[in-house]
Amino acid sequence: MPTSRLDDIDRKILAELQADGRMTNVELAKRVGISAPPCLRRVRTLEEAGYIRGYHADVNPRELGFEVQVFAMVRLHSQAESDLSAFEGRCRDWPLVRECHMLNGEIDFVLKCVAPDLSSFQSFLTGELTAADNVASVKTSLVIRCAKDDPGVPFDVLEERISKLA
Repeated sequence: MPTSRLDDIDRKILAELQADGRMTNVELAKRVGISAPPCLRRVRTLEEAGYIRGYHADVNPRELGFEVQVFAMVRLHSQAESDLSAFEGRCRDWPLVRECHMLNGEIDFVLKCVAPDLSSFQSFLTGELTAADNVASVKTSLVIRCAKDDPGVPFDVLEERISKLA
């Protein structure tokens, strides 16, 4: 289990930072019950070990003029590793593609895309995505609204699993 190297305090630090990555080290230390210097050392260790991948602002796409969010289900002609990697590379280069996940089953990839309007997305869809090498088919679903968007992992579930193993 990957969390076996983490103690209770490390997991508390991760849960607190996941909920609010902007809090000061002093506030974080207070919340997890240790002093500030060892708290900062633990945060740095968690960053270096890859448990914390980064910090970012959760911006509102609609407030910035990105009114359209679409999930695109992409099927490729070939699933050879070189072709999968090539498609992933293309996805990283497309600004409108915000997430790209390779799947098991009928669909090879699902892409989360944003665009200012339907016309912009349609231009991307017909001019770039469906025209890309190795793309066999694309099915799209327009997001009407988002009912839940929780980042990270559910730490309460993690703690429950750990307590059952102890």
